Amino acid sequence: MIYPDFKNNEILPAIIQDEKSKTILMLGYMNEEAYKLTQKGPNVWFYSRSRKRLWEKGEESKNYLEVKKILIDCDYDSILILANPKGPTCHTSNYSCFKFLDESVLEKEFSLGILEDIIQKRKEEKPKNSYTTKLFNEGKNKITQKIGEEATEVIVAALAENKINLIEESADLLYHLLVLLSNENISLSEIILKLHERNKKE
Repeated sequence: MIYPDFKNNEILPAIIQDEKSKTILMLGYMNEEAYKLTQKGPNVWFYSRSRKRLWEKGEESKNYLEVKKILIDCDYDSILILANPKGPTCHTSNYSCFKFLDESVLEKEFSLGILEDIIQKRKEEKPKNSYTTKLFNEGKNKITQKIGEEATEVIVAALAENKINLIEESADLLYHLLVLLSNENISLSEIILKLHERNKKE
């Protein structure tokens, strides 16, 4: 059985990753006792280096991290835990403790996963004058209405064989669909997993 090397390192770093979205949520530290409590479950435990004590993530906020899977790196000196967050992970009430250092990086590298992260950030921070914030504030009915409108426009563009409009309307449809998924707390990875399951059946 693979076990962390607490003999050479009394305290090891533990990275927490959302099992569904694969987003990195936080970095904490574990001693052997915290690790054993985490193994036992159902929630993640850490060791506080400043307070010199064990603590269960969520013991005050109730935003627990439900343990799903534990992985150990090849040198046995760091831990990766896949978890199901029961609320915002960060003490600032954000979904994740990690943020983009420089959002201009997104201009060079972009994907649906990055767009999903941006939408999630808008959902948490609700910046003023943001169209995404406006959609979240107006709620599910407005979001689904927009999806219906964009889906219709995709069909019209396809039937008209207008490639430029089809690309633009498809982008709008994908964006609004990601907003709806975020509103319903469904990750893009869950959709991809379902597609993968269906592909295996063919």
